[in-house]
Amino acid sequence: MNLTPVLGKLDLGAELAEELSIEEVFSFTVAGHTVSVDEGTVVSWVIIAVMTVLALILTRNLKVEGEISRRQAFLEMLYEKGENFFKGLMGPKVYDFIPWLMSMALFIGMSNIIGIFGPSIFGAVKPPTKSMQVTAAMAITTIVLVEYANIRDKGLFGRIKAYTKPIWIITPINVLELITKPLSLCMRLFGNVLAAFTIMELIKIVTRNTIIPMVFSLYFDLFDGLLQAYIFVFLTALYLQEATEEPEEEPKEKKDKKGRLKRKELKAKS
Repeated sequence: MNLTPVLGKLDLGAELAEELSIEEVFSFTVAGHTVSVDEGTVVSWVIIAVMTVLALILTRNLKVEGEISRRQAFLEMLYEKGENFFKGLMGPKVYDFIPWLMSMALFIGMSNIIGIFGPSIFGAVKPPTKSMQVTAAMAITTIVLVEYANIRDKGLFGRIKAYTKPIWIITPINVLELITKPLSLCMRLFGNVLAAFTIMELIKIVTRNTIIPMVFSLYFDLFDGLLQAYIFVFLTALYLQEATEEPEEEPKEKKDKKGRLKRKELKAKS
């Protein structure tokens, strides 16, 4: 199939740039400074509002005792599946963060696949995770949570002391992790979502008025979007586990052997 005549009639660069652009929805002034709110932020607010309303509706009239409804049984099953997944990754010290991880997974997953729901009053619905500021905000929030878990487990002095392990000379590298971890989370999510969105938009432009985009949308919008949400929370769970895990201790036999050797050396010297 020769697409040259079709492509010749299309300005791919202009159409793609229009789809990738993040437009301002409204702005306001605070203390002489203009605050701009773009469509990524607005769509994020809409997703949060919808998820909140659904949560309130689905969790109404839940029972602790007696016969439960099918809705409650289904919700409990989903929660137990998610809880068991995260418990397999993390130690008991960070079980308190499992509800937060589930909420983050739902938000990122919905943000990534929002594009399949068609046009809105703002035009085509664009994934908010296509905006660097949205992914950066989530990454920073995650690392703040990880550092909180670290300090809660080890104490402030213990956390500061951990930067000098295993030897003090690599302290700058350990401190650098405060920047590299949120940066890697941010760029990984942003890059993958943006790449999938770009490929999907190119397919829509070239094959418009056909059903071909619907087929590719199953992967680039749905599967890849949910996959990126899974990777984000998976890495966050690993960071939380790493923050609270105990340093490995030498086996008792090795310690005893070292102690005996040291005592023999002292006796030999005396």
